[in-house]
Amino acid sequence: MAAEEQREYDPHDYPPVAATVDIVALTIRGDVPHVLLVRRGEAPYRNSWALPGGFVRPDEDLATAALRELSEETHLTVAPHLEQLGTYGTPDRDPRMRVISVAHLAIAAGLPEPKSGSDAADAQWVPLSRLGFGDGAETLPLAFDHAVILADAVERARAKLEYTPIATSFLPPEFTIAQLRAIYESLWNEPLHAANFHRKVRSVSGFVIDTGHIAPSGRDKGGRRARLYRAGEATLLHPALLRPSITSTTA
Repeated sequence: MAAEEQREYDPHDYPPVAATVDIVALTIRGDVPHVLLVRRGEAPYRNSWALPGGFVRPDEDLATAALRELSEETHLTVAPHLEQLGTYGTPDRDPRMRVISVAHLAIAAGLPEPKSGSDAADAQWVPLSRLGFGDGAETLPLAFDHAVILADAVERARAKLEYTPIATSFLPPEFTIAQLRAIYESLWNEPLHAANFHRKVRSVSGFVIDTGHIAPSGRDKGGRRARLYRAGEATLLHPALLRPSITSTTA
């Protein structure tokens, strides 16, 4: 901005608006999808559960702010899959002032036990089934509009399982096809035919690569020990692995 334009601009002529980031951090714990929640230690919504997040600092870009907030709660040492989910700016979403939040979806395997940050009373990995995603599940209320953000994130993750290899982000570097199938089943909340799933996965070029290694004994129930795979180079799955509920309603 030129010096003359700076002199003509007065920020006080405009109402104050704050920018925040909220993070939906998903991981698999014991074959069950979990999301990271914090119990707020300050007003508004003191003692309510919420997604981790906070105000963007003046010297941060959005991705840096999201990673910082996530790191403060999980002390993570691995870089997760991180992508922008959407922007949420309903005028009354925050009772303090006009706050526009850019929500992010983070996915990683083996994320550590959370440790609450300075403004949180507690932090926990909470099964998605406790938040209305599953059969006959209770619904834990969330602060602000975080229930809407979480629902959008879960649907984004479910959809991306169909046409991207994002499921491998939930797994260790080497995994079995059965472990991969468990990711799909847990997030889609639907059982999948094992043999059909194995055939479909192997038919997608670049989805998974056979490492030539065999899983340790006892990892799979009965039969031969399973082969181990790693994520391939594909960024899109062709053909896509469609959800059974989607294909059955469109058939």
